[in-house]
Amino acid sequence: MPELLLQFEGISKSFFGVHALQDIAFVLPKGHLLGLIGENGAGKSTLMNILGGVLQPDRGGMRLRGQDYSPRNPAEATEAGVAFIHQELNLFTNLSIADNLFIDRLPRFGKSPFINKRAARTRTRQLLESLNLALAPDTLVDRLTPGERQLVEIAKALSTGAEIIIFDEPTTSLTAGETERLFAIIQDLRRQGKSMVYISHNLGNVLELVDEIVVLRDGRVVDQGPRDDFTIDTMISRMVGRDISQIFPSRQSVPADETLLEVRGLSQPGIVKDIDLTLHKTEVLGLFGLMGSGRTELARILFGLEPFERGQIVIDGVVCDGVSVRDSIRRGMAFVTENRREEGLLMEATIVDNVGLVALPTFASAPPARLLRARGLRLAVTRVAECMRIKSGPVHRTLAKNLSGGNQQKVVIGKWLMSRPTIFIMDEPTRGIDVGAKYEVYSIINDLAARGAGILLISSELEELVGMCDRIVVMSKGEVQGAFERDEFDRERILQAAFKGHQAHQRGGQ
Repeated sequence: MPELLLQFEGISKSFFGVHALQDIAFVLPKGHLLGLIGENGAGKSTLMNILGGVLQPDRGGMRLRGQDYSPRNPAEATEAGVAFIHQELNLFTNLSIADNLFIDRLPRFGKSPFINKRAARTRTRQLLESLNLALAPDTLVDRLTPGERQLVEIAKALSTGAEIIIFDEPTTSLTAGETERLFAIIQDLRRQGKSMVYISHNLGNVLELVDEIVVLRDGRVVDQGPRDDFTIDTMISRMVGRDISQIFPSRQSVPADETLLEVRGLSQPGIVKDIDLTLHKTEVLGLFGLMGSGRTELARILFGLEPFERGQIVIDGVVCDGVSVRDSIRRGMAFVTENRREEGLLMEATIVDNVGLVALPTFASAPPARLLRARGLRLAVTRVAECMRIKSGPVHRTLAKNLSGGNQQKVVIGKWLMSRPTIFIMDEPTRGIDVGAKYEVYSIINDLAARGAGILLISSELEELVGMCDRIVVMSKGEVQGAFERDEFDRERILQAAFKGHQAHQRGGQ
């Protein structure tokens, strides 16, 4: 029987009367890798924040190494041997690896205030070598790939002497090769006796890695057991409380002849070249490509966030000579950014402040006062929140940072609904959210198209585009390499088009 390292004993927590956790109880043995799964809003983050000392439970408690454990802050959790590898990595990109590893506990010369940089570099080198990471301790973090940054975070956790490491969506921004490398290191850490909690919406990865699975739904443990007791289908059905017979909801509309957006020969040196595409009313148009294909850059140009040198952007038949964000919004365009935490949301602001942001002028009184009609704004936001099934406390009191990933994404989309746009550019709208929340976002997209909007859906998940789109345009190295109608969808041909520019680039460099 493996030694029990951590026990959760009847943990409960509520926010504004809404139950986030109810009587959570399970154990984490030493040298064990536990998969914690559930929809966004199921309570995973709240539970881990209690473990990490960010929050305190209303009822229940924890035991660590057989002793009562109730950290009052993250520093006490770190001191107790608990470390987090967050989805949004907590690194200072303008500092070196060594500075990041020891920023809050730099080694000193004895009891003097002087920093022993040589000791910090030596210890950093040892930690990096233990992870087979061939980097110099003085390397700046902003020069590292996402995979290397992830490993630096692990080195940081190991530098504290952590016995329990929590991985929160660690593969979201990693390539297949970087993910493989991360998994090998996780397996090695388990062999060293480290205990880990692995949180991910990639259920295939969970099944591949973990020893045991705990399923949360609506703040309760609804299932737990060895991984051999689970399949992906059973995991999904336990997470959402129902069987999902199909991942993608059926479409309620077909593309109309009317063109909402037309792009003609759009070029910006080094970014995109001679881009031609059209978006029709009631159409969901997919944009696919590998990393570096220019998909996101094109979206930002269309919305006015980046400049272009040549070409035309035509909205509702009107050529836009110059494009700014303000112009785009006025012309009925919305942009759901791929980076919701940094670009899509005001994390320290309420749901009302976020959802009402684009439509604020609508709720201002007449000149010259221009005072905000707060009650009207709150009522409008409440209607949007109910329509989009945002799970939260009162919209005027709940901060965006306290919402689950799926609910945060609904707030981002809801913000644009307030301005009634006809063109939606959605860049990776389901990144980092669970299968149930994805289905709800897909349903929102379908409903928008059925009401007459045109959707430009950008995704790195080909299955998502095949399941949702009427057409798919493929980009590579800043150029369009192919376009496919729904009856032409063929995964192999689409991927071949995505690799075209890369192959040409490799041949040119030989």
